[in-house]
Amino acid sequence: MKNYVLVFFAGCIGLATGCSKGSKTEETTTPPVTTNRTTDPTTPSVETLPPNSSYKPAFAGQTRIAAVKTTTAYRSTALTSSLTAPWGIAALPDGRFLITEKAGTMRLVTSTGQVGTALTGIPAVNAGGQGGLLGLCIDPAFSTNRMVYWSYSERGADGNVLAVAKGRLSTNEASLENVTVIYRATPSYSGTNQYGSRVIFDRTGNLFVSSGDRSDPGIRVQAQNANSCIGKIVRITTDGQAAPGNPFIGQANTRPEVYSMGHRNEHGLTIHPVTGDLWEGELGPRGGDEINLIKPGANYGWPIITYGIDYSGQPIGTAIQAQNGMEQPVYYWDPVISPSGMTFYKGNRIPEWENNLFICALSGMHIARLVITDNKVTGEERLLVSEAQRFRDIIQGPDNALYAITDGGRLYRIDRN
Repeated sequence: MKNYVLVFFAGCIGLATGCSKGSKTEETTTPPVTTNRTTDPTTPSVETLPPNSSYKPAFAGQTRIAAVKTTTAYRSTALTSSLTAPWGIAALPDGRFLITEKAGTMRLVTSTGQVGTALTGIPAVNAGGQGGLLGLCIDPAFSTNRMVYWSYSERGADGNVLAVAKGRLSTNEASLENVTVIYRATPSYSGTNQYGSRVIFDRTGNLFVSSGDRSDPGIRVQAQNANSCIGKIVRITTDGQAAPGNPFIGQANTRPEVYSMGHRNEHGLTIHPVTGDLWEGELGPRGGDEINLIKPGANYGWPIITYGIDYSGQPIGTAIQAQNGMEQPVYYWDPVISPSGMTFYKGNRIPEWENNLFICALSGMHIARLVITDNKVTGEERLLVSEAQRFRDIIQGPDNALYAITDGGRLYRIDRN
């Protein structure tokens, strides 16, 4: 079953056919804006709802940047709607995909949307709450070693922990072989929320892993403790050891695998295709979703500084948004869009998207496109709004198209029309 959405900008009308509907629906778009309007403060933002707080941004353009519109005609195609709560997606060299499903299954999916049977050999996950089988990536040398890496919530005697495992995709593609748990983001905790977690390779062959703050006030404070892996981004070797060159190696009362700290619930990690910098997206509470440019050893402030308030409506901590020694987000949202997986676009299929950041929005139910110039956001666009899906993860495939999965079980292909 395929669903086609043709979107024509520069004054054209967008037509959309929903996967679950037989009638056509019209996608509402604002008039296109040109490049020189992206920094014009008089150009409206894509956000029209009031913020949850009265907090002010630290600098112009940190939130509610001017809206932009893609001028190239593009098409989104729902290749399948047969997945079950997919969480992570990785592209194989031959154009197929490996996709994790929250309950604990991993499947191969073809470029035309044929969903394979569940692979065997996956360790048991605790899928309660926000746990399950989470982010994944393939080895840069997958064509020869067939290695896969993934994160998941593991139940143990002392509670639940974010774990990272690796295994070889078998030659017959029915299982993962020689599976080994290489890392656990201790300490364990009884709660089942806010594990993170994405796993990606850096340019040196090591792994970045995002580990969430585990939500509850009593443990989220450990995001500020360098001797805990709660609320951190860690950088490890493919054997699970602290990667050489990490910023805290040799320092007392710290974990050598810690790369950055002060994070909440990091669902997005990606490498900039030009600079090689690590960018991160994390979910805030009520307001305060963030996009961060990650620096080794830096502290991103949670839960001391935040642009959000608690779900109860009360301030978090002392209600401050800045403190010496703590990094400001490049961009934030209030109200939240619940940013999940994200990727930079590279290639010439849609030239105006080059080096733009694409972010899945869960509660926002769209894909956010951020135009970034000199590490500052200069424009924002919301894509696939009419699909009304909770977008969970997004990657760019070998064919340079974007591929996105949704909580509702869909896999989309997005490319030039």
